[in-house]
Amino acid sequence: MKIVVLFVMMVSLVFGSDATIEVVKKAENTPSIAVEDASTMYDDQFKLRFFKALIADLNVLSIFNVDRHYRVSSFDAREPLFDNKDMNYVLRYKSFLADDGKLIVQTKLFRNQEEVFAKNYRVSTKDIYMFVSHAIAYDLNEFMGMPSISWIKKKVIFSRVVAPKKSEIVIADYTLAYQYTILKDGFNLFPKWANKEQNAFYFTTFDAKKPTLKYVDIRTGKLQKIIDSDGMMICSDVSSDGKKLLLTMARKGQPDIYMYDVATKRYRRLTFYSGIDVNGQFMNGNRIAFISSRLGYPNVFSKRMDTNEVEQMVYYGRNNSACSAWGDYIVYKARESSNAFSQNTFNLHLISTKTDFIRRLTATGVNEFPRFSRDGDAILFIKNYKQESAIGIIRLHHNKNYLFPLKYGRVQSLDW
Repeated sequence: MKIVVLFVMMVSLVFGSDATIEVVKKAENTPSIAVEDASTMYDDQFKLRFFKALIADLNVLSIFNVDRHYRVSSFDAREPLFDNKDMNYVLRYKSFLADDGKLIVQTKLFRNQEEVFAKNYRVSTKDIYMFVSHAIAYDLNEFMGMPSISWIKKKVIFSRVVAPKKSEIVIADYTLAYQYTILKDGFNLFPKWANKEQNAFYFTTFDAKKPTLKYVDIRTGKLQKIIDSDGMMICSDVSSDGKKLLLTMARKGQPDIYMYDVATKRYRRLTFYSGIDVNGQFMNGNRIAFISSRLGYPNVFSKRMDTNEVEQMVYYGRNNSACSAWGDYIVYKARESSNAFSQNTFNLHLISTKTDFIRRLTATGVNEFPRFSRDGDAILFIKNYKQESAIGIIRLHHNKNYLFPLKYGRVQSLDW
């Protein structure tokens, strides 16, 4: 097993002029926005990559009607280009190489041809330009007075199967434009972030005699064994404070869900069913959601952690699995067809534990591995359709989906 030490990348912000404070009222029509490139020193290929990344992020914000035309301007020009004179907003940026080799990006936002916002960004190398793009989109969202989208700056971790019993654990941005292989040369699956800072993670290795849960500190590269179990060992969720883990273990022959205390290293069994209970997820009110075969097929259930009472959560479909929970909401994967001669359709659905509310989030293909963002604003998932795979983002409040193609390999599981 080889661990590659990841240097944690922090996008540092260098403030130029103070951002102008302006209250932007919501309108019935989505405001338009265009982007102008005033970059210097970089080649055309890099300029176009950065422009496309920024356009993608602005689209994912879902608050603008984004113009996709690439236009070049002068950063010091007092007004937007003539071609953009009818746009509600114009974002102008200038990327250049600093004397110390860092990438600097200066930005200005015009509203009705008047500058209303300005901010500068700095990162250690141009290879992580996409994180600058994500930071710009985050700040524009904040400026527009929209609910926070802190997830856009977070990293994704996933396991990628590359050969029989061989895999890689990869850290990426949410668009997969950036990918860093941190763990390779083994069969290591089910990575899970250990904390909200995303400077450590858990994973299951199948290279030992028993499936074993391990912990990696990204800052130091230190690897630590946590616990092993016959048959099955998966960390399915981590509490918001990082102090508790939900584990799926088969210590009694069949998989059940256990609570593991990180500080005391003790665990407690939460489910007691002779069949299959897996994929525990923390919820509000001292509850967990999980997948169980109690009905003779996989379905979504919940229970309080201080009682043995179990409640069925889904009454639609007969093959419901791979759930993720946030607050009082659960997103789960459901089989929509049963075709023995072709690939079946699996869609994602959203339910509330407080009402009978149910909402289908996808329509075609095989949609799996749903994961809520920490703020509940978005859902990350994998879509497989017509021999192609992509990572998907669902903006719940805007009712929009966005897809980013996978470069290669098959994703086994992921976390946000």
